[in-house]
Amino acid sequence: MNYKEQLLFLIKNALEEDIGDGDHSTLSCIETNAKGKAILKIKEEGILAGVEVAATIFKYAEPGVIFSPVKKDGDKMMVGEIAFEVEAKVHTILSCERLVLNCMQRMSGIATLTNKYVQKLKGYNTKLLDTRKTTPNFRLLEKEAVRIGGGTNHRFGLYDMIMLKDNHIDYSGGIENAIEKANEYLQEKNLALKIEIETRSIEDVKTVLKVGKVNRIMLDNFTPQQITEAVKLINGKYETEASGGINLENIQEYAATGVDHISSGAIIHQAKSIDLSLKAQLL
Repeated sequence: MNYKEQLLFLIKNALEEDIGDGDHSTLSCIETNAKGKAILKIKEEGILAGVEVAATIFKYAEPGVIFSPVKKDGDKMMVGEIAFEVEAKVHTILSCERLVLNCMQRMSGIATLTNKYVQKLKGYNTKLLDTRKTTPNFRLLEKEAVRIGGGTNHRFGLYDMIMLKDNHIDYSGGIENAIEKANEYLQEKNLALKIEIETRSIEDVKTVLKVGKVNRIMLDNFTPQQITEAVKLINGKYETEASGGINLENIQEYAATGVDHISSGAIIHQAKSIDLSLKAQLL
């Protein structure tokens, strides 16, 4: 499925989870055809994300809604600003309200934290990557939020890249075996996937360089000094990625090593949701 198809699938299941056999709160006191308007109010500073998702949610529930964005994804937002206005049946607005807010608050929090990391990397050639440390069934929008915040998406799942991590290496009998078997597998299955391999020491890096047949070398839990040494050894033959223990306080020290990529699970799993609210406006 492409992004749009995945998003519609997510929306369908999320609304079914929330509404069940009916939004009885709304059904009990609002006429079926009553029309209404609502605005999305910003209550906290940050980077806005999820406006396009919100539009898709409302239009999925009611194709004829009038959705008027005031700000767009990636915009800086300030307390008191309005992100969008929506005109639709009141039933649509109330039934979609929580899903819209859950998505936008979470996405805006991730985009905001991601952007803080990205700002630290200005002036360096290092790109910030996300990871698979995501919320089950919400990865699509968490990774979209990273992109909106200025980061770069790493592999989406287990299917779109071969990443030989420590357990793969140990289970397969070492770096050489893991690389050889991965290459044989790709040839046998006629797959055009990139191969990344994790290294845990300078000796591991030297072993990978002897074997070759990979696209990227991950330098996991290396100090900046060790990464500098590894990058020099690799000498541009393969892409490099630093991972493990990297945060806002030390990311510039890692970027200064010349490493191509820095991956961070924290930009998703440590992000704090941004405070937003959907407020009714009478027509």
